[in-house]
Amino acid sequence: MYPRLVINLPKLTHNINTIHSMCLKNNIPFVTLVVKALAGNMTVISEIEKTKPTYLGDSRIQNLKKMANLPTQKMLLRIPNNVELNDVIRYADCSLESEIKIIRKLNNIAIKKSKIHSIMLMFDMGDLREGIFFESDYLDIVKEITTLSNIYLEGIGTNLTCFGGVLPTSENLSKLTHIASKIETVIGRKLSLISGGNSSSLTLFDQSIIPQEVNHLRIGEGFLLGKETSYGTQLEDTFDDAFILEAKIIECKNKPSFPIGKIGLNSFGEVPIIKDQGMMKRAILGVGKQDVILDNLTPIDSNIKIIGGSSDHLIIDVTNTKYRLNDVIKFKLSYPAIVHLMNSSYIHKKVIK
Repeated sequence: MYPRLVINLPKLTHNINTIHSMCLKNNIPFVTLVVKALAGNMTVISEIEKTKPTYLGDSRIQNLKKMANLPTQKMLLRIPNNVELNDVIRYADCSLESEIKIIRKLNNIAIKKSKIHSIMLMFDMGDLREGIFFESDYLDIVKEITTLSNIYLEGIGTNLTCFGGVLPTSENLSKLTHIASKIETVIGRKLSLISGGNSSSLTLFDQSIIPQEVNHLRIGEGFLLGKETSYGTQLEDTFDDAFILEAKIIECKNKPSFPIGKIGLNSFGEVPIIKDQGMMKRAILGVGKQDVILDNLTPIDSNIKIIGGSSDHLIIDVTNTKYRLNDVIKFKLSYPAIVHLMNSSYIHKKVIK
């Protein structure tokens, strides 16, 4: 069935094993595999879980529900809202938190359910997404957490590059470990996890830059595409094609490259900018902006050029090729493309085991 997203599980597990080895070499024994891009696809997640990560991490409680029967611990990556708290205690072994009001409520629910819930207290080291700002007074919050009977402060963490693009450095990660040291003094024990960020921190490997206290990372794109996300560099001994989009040509005709008539807004409210390139062999694929941002697709055949598209149509230039009606066109994907295509119910998912 087309269009389809082909997911190669052997390549994914190879990437995971490579990254696990890299982490251990850099004194990071604990890894959360971030599976939120997989949109709760249990065929894929169940296979990934066999690599035995410390946690499986997802931002959506709905997806953690689907993973309930898997033995690996689950981590909720997005700070929960009030209506999710009962499910957080039920389906997440650990959650990322920064609001003491939410942590209090989680404790009350955990008491009622006779459960101990672990939290990772998040600190904003300058990227300006979630977390207690690192220059603020946080010890009073930590002291209160120690009084909550059913909340266990498992560790602290930070998020970098996702919003502000702030890169992980020795400086900001050292500030995080300094915060950890102060917290450990207050609580009278070592924190189990000091989480130094996500796939962007992979760029620091093998440089003696990551402070030795950092022992945990949350890795998503790193294993999905084999890339570190600070600079988009491909990691050694990894695959970047574990996910491939395949779509059939539903029309293939020679047409002018420039529209004929007065030009106004297109279906997305944009005034199209189109270059006149004369007559062109144009093919249409049955996938569109409703499924994926077209700029996040890269044709595997370098002779193909993406022209543009609409909600349900992707138009490509196949002038210098032999493609014809019903042929299959393949694309490599960026991380956002994987996220969108996995979440599109209109894209068939084919899993290669």
